[in-house]
Amino acid sequence: MSETLDRPVQLPRQCSFDAADWAILSTFWYPIALSRDVDTAPVAATLLDETLVIYRAGDALVVAQDICPHRGVPLSLGSGNGESIACAYHGFRFGASGRCVKVPAHPASAIPGKLHLKTYPVKERYGLIWTCLAGETPHDVPYMPHWDEPAYQQITCPSIDIAGFAGRQVEGFLDVAHFAFVHTDTFADPENPVVPPYMPRRTAEGFEVEYRSTVGNYPIGVEGRAPAGFEWLRHFRTSLPFTATLEIHFPDAGRLVIMNAASPVSARKTRMFAPICRNFDTDIPVEAVYAFNRRVFEEDRLLVEAQKPECLPLDPTLEAHVMADRSSIAYRKGLRDLGLSRFFTA
Repeated sequence: MSETLDRPVQLPRQCSFDAADWAILSTFWYPIALSRDVDTAPVAATLLDETLVIYRAGDALVVAQDICPHRGVPLSLGSGNGESIACAYHGFRFGASGRCVKVPAHPASAIPGKLHLKTYPVKERYGLIWTCLAGETPHDVPYMPHWDEPAYQQITCPSIDIAGFAGRQVEGFLDVAHFAFVHTDTFADPENPVVPPYMPRRTAEGFEVEYRSTVGNYPIGVEGRAPAGFEWLRHFRTSLPFTATLEIHFPDAGRLVIMNAASPVSARKTRMFAPICRNFDTDIPVEAVYAFNRRVFEEDRLLVEAQKPECLPLDPTLEAHVMADRSSIAYRKGLRDLGLSRFFTA
């Protein structure tokens, strides 16, 4: 999976990653905002330490560097009208494809190409806006099972900010041994900590795991909905470097899919996006889903932010491992195989 990068790499200001790691990570797609949060006004975002502005120009969606080429003011401080955005300093306007379309001080003069914005590719999927800083790339937006199927309700939860590295957050999402100790206020059973055997399988995007156990997934206090002895199947699909989906098999052919898309703001900060789809309980208000989802991820966030070292050690000799850590071991190996350094700088 190692990438060979022949293109010149221009690192963001105050980049918190090693240059070689940044070059590899920049070839992947990451979410940077919820689609519903981007209307007429410009929206600021940061990805891999690169500051970005997102705006709509008619039917076009634009992701560009958040800096006016004229005098360096962030364009996210400006205003928009749905067709273009205006810099707050001198009113220069930028439209589709990041092109400068108006210079108020010289309305009749030709606009030099140097005033056009540096833009990035953009896609809208799962209620999220995705971009890739490398531009041309062999990768695509990670796949989310069932999202486009008519029987499934689509829910895009608000993002969650985590003061920690994206790799640590994703590894925690894949970890099944922590349920009985971290999630006992939301869904897990403190008396059921045993992790049955499981084995990761390599895929083109990363790896997948099917994990079966008697640990339920209904919220604490919701009783009587699963038959006695029901075996829960959790199907994890990991798309390197920082996205994974969990498909949970509920009773009566119910399915719940959660995407964990950890967008690396920097090496020390992550914005986690979590679109959800399901084919049951579709009458429950989405606000209740938002609230429960946030409670679960907040339980994880506290530990991710406390882990040391802050970065994810890819050298397997630096931490101890047990059989329940097979997903963690497969995840770290996948990151090493991408060509990332054995110990992320953070």
